[in-house]
Amino acid sequence: MIVASYKKYILNFKQASGTSRGILKTKETWFLILNTEEKQGIGECGLFRGLSADDRPDYEEKLQWLCKNINNNFDDLLSELIEFPSIQFGLETAFKSLESQNRFELFPSKFIQNKDAIPINGLIWMGTEAFMKQQIKEKLDAGFSCIKMKIGAIDFQTEINLIKSIRNEFTSNDIELRVDANGAFLPSEALEKLKILSDLDLHSIEQPIKQGQIEAMTQLCIDTPLPIALDEELIGIFSVTNKEELLQTINPQYIILKPSLVGGFKGSNEWIDIAEQQQIGWWITSALESNIGLNAIAQYTYSKQNNIPQGLGTGGLFTNNFDAPLQVKNGTLQYNNSIKWNINL
Repeated sequence: MIVASYKKYILNFKQASGTSRGILKTKETWFLILNTEEKQGIGECGLFRGLSADDRPDYEEKLQWLCKNINNNFDDLLSELIEFPSIQFGLETAFKSLESQNRFELFPSKFIQNKDAIPINGLIWMGTEAFMKQQIKEKLDAGFSCIKMKIGAIDFQTEINLIKSIRNEFTSNDIELRVDANGAFLPSEALEKLKILSDLDLHSIEQPIKQGQIEAMTQLCIDTPLPIALDEELIGIFSVTNKEELLQTINPQYIILKPSLVGGFKGSNEWIDIAEQQQIGWWITSALESNIGLNAIAQYTYSKQNNIPQGLGTGGLFTNNFDAPLQVKNGTLQYNNSIKWNINL
């Protein structure tokens, strides 16, 4: 017999973080806690206000429903939660946690034995030119060989100059550069901007135009001189048929998977299977979860054995995150077992 409960938690950013959708100072998240007589399991429902498909008025009501029905068939629960991808992720993680010897070791691997690491990109938040330059320097000094820059919030020419200043010092062999526009470009200007960006030897651009403009994005992926990665475009696409249709239509160069936003491990596996059938590349990123969610995503990511840099460096962004073995070192995410979990919920 499992008894389930949930708890809301507000993560506070150390520094207000800029995206093209605005400035983030806090991040709401929810924890699903499963108890039996012997054990406890915990999962994070990483709701992302303003971005998640399940940012809905009945979100908490759905968590209440789940807690009441937690002893139902697991697959039936997942099906019932199809439109609540972050709760699906929390449920999958909580059950894995409950079934494990150690509730935080979900996918046994060399990663959690600290015998292997996950290459990750260093994330540069939007802000003033000086602030972005300072972040770039810090990431390079910290040993990152892949940097992802959020663009689209300040003047485009200023952003180009910033990228140029990196390229003047480091070739693409030294530093891989990815940019993320978060849908900031208008379809009418996107191709021109991609041409300018492509001269700077970038790896890829995430979501150049807003999601939902299927025709424009399809054409852009045909014409682009720079590989395009779909990110927000995947949010709210629930059925396998619709996932296949989207990727067959747009045929992007890459997709980016955020398990909290695409239905956890099951939803991510579906996207990966379809992408690989179509020879579309992919990588996985966190979506500002606490270390509880990040831990689950990192272990899942390692299990997929995709060796390009992943987007998992977000654990150090918050003042009130939980102590965890996850550690960013030399441009990788590592599992340092000498650091103990400390969770106060």
